[in-house]
Amino acid sequence: MKTAAFINKKENLILYGPVGTGKTHLATAIGVEACSRAKKVKFYRTAALVNQLLETKRTGELKKFLKQLENLDLLICDEWGYIPFEKEGSQLLFQVISECYEKKSLIITTNLEFSKWNSIFYDEKLTSALIDRVIHHSHLLMFTGSSYRLRHSTINC
Repeated sequence: MKTAAFINKKENLILYGPVGTGKTHLATAIGVEACSRAKKVKFYRTAALVNQLLETKRTGELKKFLKQLENLDLLICDEWGYIPFEKEGSQLLFQVISECYEKKSLIITTNLEFSKWNSIFYDEKLTSALIDRVIHHSHLLMFTGSSYRLRHSTINC
């Protein structure tokens, strides 16, 4: 991972674990390393990506935005599953992930196990198809422990 070689292989990383365990930190570090190796990288909070997809569709700029995503080597979707999406947002996100399949790498940070992804997308067939594409060429990194922020909070619990 230090060399971001998984990107050349068009593989994915799924960073799974409780909040505050370093998933976003690692995803960001890998993204920065990929940039230093001249890879095209975009980092999105997943909810912000869905909002941007919906907005560009509303304004007639969706095709242009999808083309920008198509040119990436690595797409990082942070906080996957923290906020459920409307049907249209789910479908647009599915479209993006489907377009990434075997063409570019993804990093997904999440605290939701795969069996709970239906709570994000509300459609079992869409969720199954999405999971199938994401995990096919993926490495699952599991994070454990308590929240770094909670451990270093100035509030005594």
